[in-house]
Amino acid sequence: MNHWLTAPVLVPALLGPLMILWMRHDLLQQRVFGIIGSILTLGVALKLNAMAMGGEVIVYRLGNWSAPFGIVLMLDRLSAMMLLLTALLALVVQLYGIGSGWDRKGWHFHSLWMFQVMGLNGAFLTGDAFNLFVFFEVLLIASYGLMIHGGGPMRLRAGVQYINYNLAGSALFLAALGTLYAVTGTLNMADMAERVAMMPTEDTALLRTGAVLLLLVFAIKAAIFPLHFWLPSTYANAPGPVAALFAIMSKVGVYAIIRFFTLVFPNDSVVESIATDLILPAALITLTLGQIGVLGTRSLTRLAAYASIASIGTLMIVIARFDGQGLTAGLYYLIHSTLAGAALFLVVDLIAARRGGDFWLRLRPAILNTGLISALFFATAIAVAGLPPLSGFFGKLMILNATQDDPWMATIWTVILATSLIAIIGFARAGSILFWKSHEMDPEPGNDTDEGERPRRGPIPTKLETDEPIQDVGDSASPALAFVATGTLLAGSVALTLFAGPITSYLQQTADQLTQPELYYESVLRQQEGSR
Repeated sequence: MNHWLTAPVLVPALLGPLMILWMRHDLLQQRVFGIIGSILTLGVALKLNAMAMGGEVIVYRLGNWSAPFGIVLMLDRLSAMMLLLTALLALVVQLYGIGSGWDRKGWHFHSLWMFQVMGLNGAFLTGDAFNLFVFFEVLLIASYGLMIHGGGPMRLRAGVQYINYNLAGSALFLAALGTLYAVTGTLNMADMAERVAMMPTEDTALLRTGAVLLLLVFAIKAAIFPLHFWLPSTYANAPGPVAALFAIMSKVGVYAIIRFFTLVFPNDSVVESIATDLILPAALITLTLGQIGVLGTRSLTRLAAYASIASIGTLMIVIARFDGQGLTAGLYYLIHSTLAGAALFLVVDLIAARRGGDFWLRLRPAILNTGLISALFFATAIAVAGLPPLSGFFGKLMILNATQDDPWMATIWTVILATSLIAIIGFARAGSILFWKSHEMDPEPGNDTDEGERPRRGPIPTKLETDEPIQDVGDSASPALAFVATGTLLAGSVALTLFAGPITSYLQQTADQLTQPELYYESVLRQQEGSR
C-alpha cells in the first residue's frame, strides 16, 4: 500500500494538537509551524496529483483490512485535484491571515486552521460513506471555532445559527446513511455502488428515499436553494480569511454530490435521473437569488456571500448533467469560483479594514492604498461576474456549450446571461460607491479595527503573555503580505485562462474516469492481495 495517501490527513492532525499543547501562548511559533504544515500539505498534494495522473484508482486500506469490512482511502484524479486546490488555498489565505493580523485576534487560529484542512482532506480521500460523515464533522467543528474567531455579538449570533443548522444537517446525514445501510448492507462506496447496480427495480423505494435524503444533506453543505439561507449571514460575519477558506468548504458538498451520483447512483442505475431532476431547477433558482442579492445588498461582506451562492448555482447547473462534457465544464468552473470567491472575500476585508471596520456600501473618505485596492476589486469583479479575459468568462462559455443540447437549454442560457448582467450592474454599483464617489480626503490613520472594537495604541509583543486574546492588529499587520496573498489568488484565475487548454484536457480525463465506476470496483473490491 502507498502510505502517501494518509499524509494529507496526518500532517494537519499532528500539527493541530501540537500547537495547542506546546505553543498556545507563542504566536510566532504557531505561525512558523502553521506555515510549515501548509507547505508540507501542498507538497503532498502535488505528489498525489502526480500519482493520480496515471489514471488508476489508488486505494489505501487502513490496518490492511480488506474492503468492504475495513476503512479505505481512495485517490483518483478528482480527489487529487481537490486536495491540491485545498492546500493551495489554505496556504495563501493563511498568509493573508498573518499579513492582515487576523491570527492575533484569538489563541487558536492556526491550530483550528490545521483541523479544518484535516477535515477537508479526509472528506476528499475517504472511500467510506460513514467516514465521509466523520470528516464532515471534523471540518465543521473546526469551522465553528474559526467562524467566531475575534468575537463580537454579530459574529457570535451568526456562529450559533450556523452551528444549529449544521447540527440538523448532521442528524439528517446519519438518517440517510442508516437508510442506505438498511437497503444495501454496506457503507463502502464502491461496494454500495456494485450492490445498487444489481438491485431489482421493484425493490428500490427505500433506496430512492436514502438517495434523496443524501442529496438534501449535500445540498445543505453546498448551499443550494432552498437550503442556502445559512450562507449569507455566516460568510458575511466570518473573519475575512475564514470566509475565504469557506469558499472551498461549500465545494465539499458539490464534491460529495459528484462522487455519489457518478459512482453509487449514476443515471443508468435504478435511481435513474432523480438527482438531475431535483438539482437543475434548484440550481437555476440558486443562481438567480444569488445575483439578485449581489445587486440589492448594501453590505460588502454580503455582496461577497451572495456572489458565492450565485457561483454554486452556476456550477450545479452543469454538474446536474453528470456526463463527461458537463463534468469537465463544472470542474473548471469549480476551480475558478473557489479562487475568485476567496479573492473577493480578501479584497472586501482589505477595504473594510481601511474604512475602520465599516462594511456598508455608503460614501466614506478615500482610503489608504485606494489605487491598488480598487484595481484588485475591479479584477476580482471581472473574474466573479464572468467577463473576459479572466477564467470566469471561459468557465461560463464551457457551461453554455455543455448545455446546448439540453431540453432546458433556452431557460439555462437565459438565466446565466441575464444574471451575469445583474452581477455586472451590482459590482459596478458597489465599485462606484467605494471608489468613484468617495470624497477625496486623507484617510484617518489608526482605524484598522474590526467592527465594534475601539482602536488602541502601543506596541504589541510577539509573545502572547496574557490570558486574553490581543485584539489590536495595527503594529503586527503586514499589508504587503496581505496584498501578495490576494494577488496570488487572482493570479490563479489568470493561470486558468492562460493554460485553459491543458487544464481542460486534464479535467476531461478526470470526467471520463468519474463515469467509469468499474475502475473503482476493480481497485477497491478486486485487487486485495495481501489484505486481511
